[in-house]
Amino acid sequence: MGLFSRLFGGGAPAKKIEVEPVEYKGFLIYQEAIAESGQYRIAGRIEKEIEGEIKSHRFIRSDVLSSQADADEFMLKKAQMFIDQMNGKIFD
Repeated sequence: MGLFSRLFGGGAPAKKIEVEPVEYKGFLIYQEAIAESGQYRIAGRIEKEIEGEIKSHRFIRSDVLSSQADADEFMLKKAQMFIDQMNGKIFD
């Protein structure tokens, strides 16, 4: 790969990782931890189809954990708690 390709983003495109959602009370929870400096930031999204349209709520927390599995598990618990607290009215 040449110098200009490396400088201006040439080369192979970044791999898009497909995340299998977890269903909870009619919502789909996607655990999408973000790798940062050897740790993982808790992040993800909650989706639900409403009247034929996919609604999505994305969030990124300030918490970082040492493993992706821990970050994903924490995100799942936080998302479930958020759904419960909002009584399912996340997109209103």
